[in-house]
Amino acid sequence: MTTPNRHRRRHRNPRRPRGAAAVAAAAAVLVLGGCATGAAEPTAGTAAPAPSGTPLPGGSRTPAGTLLVADFGADTVTFVDPRRGAVGTVRVGTAPYGLAVGADGLAWVATAEGVAVVDTRTRERVARIPYRTATGPVTTGEYRGGGMGMALSPDGTRAYVGVNVPDGPGVLEVVDTAARRVTGTVPVGRRPFDVDVARDGREVYVTNHDSFDVTVVTAATGAARRVEVAPYGTEGGPGSWLKPHYAVVRPSDGRLLLPFEGERLAVVDPATGRTTIEPMTADTHQHGVALTPDGGLLVVGTGAVLEGDGPSLTLRAPDGGERLYPLDGPHEDVAVSADGRTAYVTGGHTRDGYWNGLTVVDLATGDTRRLPAGSRPLGIAVL
Repeated sequence: MTTPNRHRRRHRNPRRPRGAAAVAAAAAVLVLGGCATGAAEPTAGTAAPAPSGTPLPGGSRTPAGTLLVADFGADTVTFVDPRRGAVGTVRVGTAPYGLAVGADGLAWVATAEGVAVVDTRTRERVARIPYRTATGPVTTGEYRGGGMGMALSPDGTRAYVGVNVPDGPGVLEVVDTAARRVTGTVPVGRRPFDVDVARDGREVYVTNHDSFDVTVVTAATGAARRVEVAPYGTEGGPGSWLKPHYAVVRPSDGRLLLPFEGERLAVVDPATGRTTIEPMTADTHQHGVALTPDGGLLVVGTGAVLEGDGPSLTLRAPDGGERLYPLDGPHEDVAVSADGRTAYVTGGHTRDGYWNGLTVVDLATGDTRRLPAGSRPLGIAVL
């Protein structure tokens, strides 16, 4: 496991940020879902269902409250009982990253090979949809090509996946969930870590790690515009390392929340592109985010960059008050139970330093426990 000291040597001191320099972004839009593109349509994924690692008895279903994690260190997703650990796996494709689960129980998983569709009720893969975008050879690791962020439209008719193209700008691919095929693509920024959708489904937000920005996409037309989000700057000094990772849409006003370094919360108005900064208190490099049922913000801290504190989970109330929960070792992403009482933090990590399991956090008492499960788990959902 990578220690915080080893991680520090990869980054520069965030306490002396320099000014930002704008980075040009692609603005051309090919088309968004359902419109003709002039390019040949890919064949819908037709891969045979992959057998579960531990098949369910005939007629039984995965219980509500089971966790689903994407095993970035393998080619599987793992089903996890939050009390006793892993209870089954399904093969989905190389190095799965983000995932999203619809009301129908289908999970959409971004892998290096395509978007896998998993019936979480029966634990079977029912399709794998190839990307339209060329991403080079199928590989693993932090910079591998293929799907990263994953989201569903509110009505479940479209899946949106941020596709990383090594050494170039990324692409948002739009999947028709009924036809199970890619129906449109939109150029976005570099390494699209996260994809989020407005509550009314009218806009899609792609958080691009390596270009310091969010691409705002109009779902109906495919029109796209770039919003820079770089509270530490973009070039030279620490700013070149302190990049956006994950975002959530604030329920109260539709603004995007992007945490940085346990010091600054960037609040982005997607309508105007304006960013305001609110202070944070964790003083640690931050990655995954989630919302609690009452509007609280959960933020995963992976550890000190050069100066600062170790790994933690922040619970930020809507009024800005924060509670910190120390964690043992780096983590990546987080989900919360339906009742809002428990957070599940994945022990995988996009850089070195991951471990194979989850930390379960009681948000009322602060008690934590480790739960071995999965292989470098990144994305997570509560079923």
